Amino acid sequence: MAEPLIVTIDGPAGVGKSTMAKRLAGELAIPYLDTGAMFRAIAWKLGQGAWEWDDPSLEAALEEFEFALSGTGPETVLSLNGTPLGNEIRTEDVGMWASNVATRPVVRSFLKRAQQNLGSRFSLVAEGRDMGTVIFPQAPCKFFLDASVDVRAERRLLQLQLMGRPADLDELKAQIARRDHQDRNRAVAPLRPAQDAVLVDTSDLDREQVFSALLEGVKQG
Repeated sequence: MAEPLIVTIDGPAGVGKSTMAKRLAGELAIPYLDTGAMFRAIAWKLGQGAWEWDDPSLEAALEEFEFALSGTGPETVLSLNGTPLGNEIRTEDVGMWASNVATRPVVRSFLKRAQQNLGSRFSLVAEGRDMGTVIFPQAPCKFFLDASVDVRAERRLLQLQLMGRPADLDELKAQIARRDHQDRNRAVAPLRPAQDAVLVDTSDLDREQVFSALLEGVKQG
C-alpha cells in the first residue's frame, strides 16, 4: 500500500491558503485539512478565556474532542465529535481566541497528534502555520505563502462583505498585525517557512498564477 501523499501549505492569516489548498486538493482528488479550523473549533467550543485554564483542565476538555474528515478537495468536510464545522468558527473574535489557544503547548500537542493521525490515514493537502516545520516535516511538497498586511486586510474585508458581515479595514489591518506578531513570536512552533519550502509571495499574483506555482511544485516534488 502506497504511503499517503502529504502536501503542506503554511503562511499567515489572510494570505489565500484556504482557497489554494482546497483547489489543489481538488486537482489531486485528495482531502483538504484546514488545521486553522481545528484551532478555531477548539477555541469556539471551549469559549473565551480558555487559554488561561490550567493544563489539567485543558487536557480533560481536549480528551472529549475527536476530529474526522470526509470528502475531497473543496467538498472536504471537517467534523468535530461528529458535527460538521461551519461559519460559526469563522468570526474575527474566534480567530483571535484561536491564536491565543495556540500559544498553549497542551493544545498544540493534542492537535499535533490529531493531525498526524489524519495524515497517517489519508493523502492530504494540509493548510496551517506549522505543517511543514512541525506536523509533517517529512512531507515531500511544502509551500509557504505570504503577502503584505494591507493586501491581506483588503482580501479579508471582501470575504466578510461577501458573507454579509460589516467590517472596518483599519481594524482588520490591526487585527492581522497583532496575530502576525503573536504567531511569529510565540515560544512554541512560531510561524516560519520550512527550510525546504517553496516560498510564494501572493501580493502581486492573481489566483491562477499562485495555483500554477503550487501545482508545478507538486509535479516537481
